[in-house]
Amino acid sequence: MERADLVAVAHALASAEPSVRSEVAATKAAWPLVVNGLPAGASTTSQPAIRAAVQRAAALALPTIFDESEAAAITGPGSGIGSTFRAFNLLAGRGWRLIGAAAEAVEHGSPAAARFARANVALYIESVYDAHYGLGQIGKRLLAGYKALGGPAAFGASLTQAYVDAVADTYSEANDRLRPHAGVRLGS
Repeated sequence: MERADLVAVAHALASAEPSVRSEVAATKAAWPLVVNGLPAGASTTSQPAIRAAVQRAAALALPTIFDESEAAAITGPGSGIGSTFRAFNLLAGRGWRLIGAAAEAVEHGSPAAARFARANVALYIESVYDAHYGLGQIGKRLLAGYKALGGPAAFGASLTQAYVDAVADTYSEANDRLRPHAGVRLGS
């Protein structure tokens, strides 16, 4: 059962790859603009990179198997992978939506709304960072689970080493982790 679940999880990760790749590219382009908080006096919402990150994070696909109601049935190493992907999906989507809303409040809201937005945007920026940190761990967990469940000899053609390697590469620190770490702190 654990092997069958890992096969299903690997295929779900592969199917989600286009929307993940798009979100990662948009986030990496926008990250330098928000890593240290919202710029003072600059128009943030009009930045195409930030708008694209908000839109791409909102468009992230969550494979049905990772939906909370379905994920409870996943066994073995696939279970943690599904939870990590779902957390990425939620954190990235909500984080970017709230960063966009904070930028809008800074630019067009009352002085009190702008102060509140600036004071709290660090939470949203940190959530995007955490989402991408988790995303970068999925490949390691997939490879470890594949090995623990017997690797190529146990999976045969249902899940080849080459396929697992390709999926793991997509969900790797090298591809997904954001650098530098968020430089803004809550209340700054």
